[in-house]
Amino acid sequence: MSQPDKQELIRLVEGCRDAVVCSVDKEGFPNAKAMFRRANEGLKTFWFSSNNSAIRTARWLENPKACLYFVNPNTIRGLMLTGTMEVMTDDETRRRYWNEGDEKYYPLGPTDPDYCMLRFTAQAGNYYYGMGKCVFTLDELEG
Repeated sequence: MSQPDKQELIRLVEGCRDAVVCSVDKEGFPNAKAMFRRANEGLKTFWFSSNNSAIRTARWLENPKACLYFVNPNTIRGLMLTGTMEVMTDDETRRRYWNEGDEKYYPLGPTDPDYCMLRFTAQAGNYYYGMGKCVFTLDELEG
């Protein structure tokens, strides 16, 4: 496959409730965690909610390098995206992505001091399908 079909990749992502999200710790080791995908804008921007007090949030404030992985085990297809994670604490962003039920995690509501949004911006990807793979940049895919 010379270039993956963008719509096929979007269907894979949007068929996954969760993403495996990776950060880099102080010793340079990758750390992975499953997180709910709150929203995405195509394949370029992804949103997750988190706690300001979370270890992972602190790691991204120190080193914004990040990775997302989406998988459909039934079709043996997966998509890894590499890029950067930004911690967003402004009220406008937090209110925009607030959902009913979030008070379970952030009891003070959308202005809870421990509530933040994480914005991942993809730069490159690696699409795994069956026994093949395709490495690409987001600029190539969008262009």
